[in-house]
Amino acid sequence: MAVSCDALQVYRGLETLSGAATPEERSRLEHRLVGFVEVTGEFSAGRFATLAHAEIDQLLVEGRRPIVVGGTGLYLRAALADLELRPPVAAEVRAEVEREIAERGPEAVHGELDPDVASTVHPRDRKRIARMLELQRAGIHPPLGSEQLWTAKLRRPTLLVGLTIDREELTRRIDARVQEMIAGGATREARAAAEAGPSRTARAALGFDELLAGDVEAVKRAHRAYARRQLTWMRRMPGVELIDRTGRADDGVAEQIVGRLDENGA
Repeated sequence: MAVSCDALQVYRGLETLSGAATPEERSRLEHRLVGFVEVTGEFSAGRFATLAHAEIDQLLVEGRRPIVVGGTGLYLRAALADLELRPPVAAEVRAEVEREIAERGPEAVHGELDPDVASTVHPRDRKRIARMLELQRAGIHPPLGSEQLWTAKLRRPTLLVGLTIDREELTRRIDARVQEMIAGGATREARAAAEAGPSRTARAALGFDELLAGDVEAVKRAHRAYARRQLTWMRRMPGVELIDRTGRADDGVAEQIVGRLDENGA
């Protein structure tokens, strides 16, 4: 049983854009926490943590093996550990920050973050910039660095596996995947969501604004940049076992992971 920990795959109607498992893939392996939130609705790591903990705990009670997959670093931690969450900020503060990012762009607004906070956030990471700035303006100290994003104290015994791949092959795969997403209707999804009035968290979907603008190359660049950030963060996770899958078939990689699970009894 797969438990998705992707912050955007929770949205119904953004399945292609967010790269969620297809119906055919779900027929072979059931996926939980995918496509259950309307694009007009806000969603948070705190709400996700409650749902993910319940799913994982119930699967274990049933004697089944939860395979937590994804995705979004904060949501992975939310699924596997107990988060120390900052309180919500006032709606007017959040709205003002969003307005400024929309008008000036994330890189300009990034410059307003305190230096110690700015050093932990990529200048084009719109979602994290918005969150850090709204906390800063509300007088709430934002979390600093990757040590706040991950913890070695997990709720359950867990085998952590991270997949790496040759950078050139990764670039080819990303570019091909973006083309497949567009062919599969990702642009239609973005337009439909835009017409419905997407929430701030739904609009943070990777490539959303670029697709609306028809800039396919910008979508590819956004995905490449995000993949680099994921790899950097993943390599800093304590206890993660890295598997290089360069030039390897999916079945062989899956067999290696299952073998490690059986060895660890996870």
